[in-house]
Amino acid sequence: MLVNSKKMLLSAKAGHYAIPHININNLEWAKYILETCEEQQSPVILGVSEGAIHYMGGVNTVVGLVKGLMEDLEITVDVCLHVDHAKSFDTCKKAIDAGFTSVMIDGSTYPLEQNIRLTKEVVEYAHSHDVTVEGEVGVVGEQGSGVADKAKYATVSDCLKFYQETNVDMLAPALGSVHGLYKGEADLDFTRMQEISEQLPIPLVLHGGTGIPDDKIKHAIACGINKINVNTELQVEWHNAIVQYMDQNKSIYDPRKIISSGEEAIKNSVRHIITLFEQK
Repeated sequence: MLVNSKKMLLSAKAGHYAIPHININNLEWAKYILETCEEQQSPVILGVSEGAIHYMGGVNTVVGLVKGLMEDLEITVDVCLHVDHAKSFDTCKKAIDAGFTSVMIDGSTYPLEQNIRLTKEVVEYAHSHDVTVEGEVGVVGEQGSGVADKAKYATVSDCLKFYQETNVDMLAPALGSVHGLYKGEADLDFTRMQEISEQLPIPLVLHGGTGIPDDKIKHAIACGINKINVNTELQVEWHNAIVQYMDQNKSIYDPRKIISSGEEAIKNSVRHIITLFEQK
């Protein structure tokens, strides 16, 4: 059975570790991630972007796919199905009505008051359906930019105001991370991260987990991060494995063999993530 993220994230906050949020892009990715998390006995948040939802056919297809895999694979660990970076109330509502157990409403590009109004509307609907909500303050570096804009980092006061007025279950403060690949090394503001964590009673989220050195991941967790989003890392590892396989097997055309040639690359990445996030 799918669960919301509240229990697993509050446990992570109390235990000073992080829950992996790993994006799924198709059936195979969902299967490989679930199998590895079951093997490692690790709870997981399966993130699905609006683009991935559209690619896979819609919210009902995604929910049915994940629930079916969990039943057939006999998954016993806690699994949360989460919409990643929804831009509207309607997207969140459709996902909640279909059976998603957590949503992120991303109003971070709006002025703070507008972000608060949008997030509050989603929280009220989600909480009435036992669904958790993530919000974002500040602006995380965009996909392909490689760098974060320090002028758009979250402030402690904005985060506190946002939490108090929205009642979100988790908050992603933008503090130097970037979606996709970095140009150079991530410049995270750990001091402000810890200040925000100390001011807020809810778990904090780090977006753009790919490409951040392991020591900085551990430092972020020590500063109060309890959910870390990873997607690009798996895409890169899967791509490299597929390219190598096709280079060595040019006559293969069976899509099942081609896609599954990246299985161990994905599973090894997930194992590394679980170990790094210190869930055991």
